[in-house]
Amino acid sequence: MKAEGKTRAILEGLLCALLMAFSVAAVWAVVSDYQSLAVVSEGVTLVGRDLAGMTRDQVRTAIDEAVSTPMMRPLIVTGSGGTWSLDPKGIVTLDVDSMIDQAYAPARNASIVTRVVSRIAGEPLPADVEPVHSVATSTLAAWVRQTAARVDTEPVNAKRAVVKYNIRITPAVYGASVDQTKAVDLIAQALTDEAALASASRTVSLPIDAVPPKVAESSFGRAIVVSLSQCRVRLFEGGKLIKSYPCAPGRPAWPTPTGDFSIVRKLANSPWYNPHSTWSASMPDVIPGGPGNPMGDRKIGINYPGIFLHGIPASEYSSIGTHASHGCMRMMPSAVHDLYGRVKVGDPVFIRS
Repeated sequence: MKAEGKTRAILEGLLCALLMAFSVAAVWAVVSDYQSLAVVSEGVTLVGRDLAGMTRDQVRTAIDEAVSTPMMRPLIVTGSGGTWSLDPKGIVTLDVDSMIDQAYAPARNASIVTRVVSRIAGEPLPADVEPVHSVATSTLAAWVRQTAARVDTEPVNAKRAVVKYNIRITPAVYGASVDQTKAVDLIAQALTDEAALASASRTVSLPIDAVPPKVAESSFGRAIVVSLSQCRVRLFEGGKLIKSYPCAPGRPAWPTPTGDFSIVRKLANSPWYNPHSTWSASMPDVIPGGPGNPMGDRKIGINYPGIFLHGIPASEYSSIGTHASHGCMRMMPSAVHDLYGRVKVGDPVFIRS
């Protein structure tokens, strides 16, 4: 019996020791866990920077160095040869407290057993702290509008002018227009892009659309230029001279009008009707169309009453190259036939002195 009592006493002593050790270990685990919650657990990073073991103040400093400071560097915006520096302050706001909470979340969201085992076994609780930010899009949109006003240009239409009896075409110029909606999105992304945080400088290009002119060089087709002093009819394709014909414009008493006109009719073998002017008083009221007609067998009328480029009968061939008509522009039959086939109603006719 004495032996059994001694054995029981030993067992009870061992059990008490074990309970005491377990209690001490439990207390140590709780105290150690509590202390560990004051710092960031192993495996937590911020844009590649290790935050393990840091206190809240240290995490805040790390956020300032790795995120806040680089994200608040000026953003260089380029476009159409211009360069602007955009200050993110007032546009980008960082929620540092939310980022600090992220750093502590892996440990705080785990059970005490998981945390203790993680520390004893050296197994990290991995997590990457994501930058938390907001962009004041209305403020950014206002900046984009202001900048776009410096970039946007109106297109310039091509122009046609008569210079010394030649056609000169001034080329069209494309305009430019900033796609402001797309620009706001691109700039907002560039301001908050994590990949740019490690870069010494940040640059983004404005999205600029080319605005086509309404009138291009190709809009100008064939045109006639009449030089009254030179007694010439010139045909142009765009700005290129493709044909030149001699003519007989109006005499001083019946001058050919000058100005900008257009072809309104083309007549073949049409009759001639007497205008009952002083010069036609002795002529019949109507002369049928054909080669013997006073205006030949081809007439090209412009938007000026009674004025035509027309052919002539053989009896008047000698008048070509002189001021001999009653306001029209006489042409040799072969010349007016050639011109007749090359032009259409609507083509411009520029008559210059």
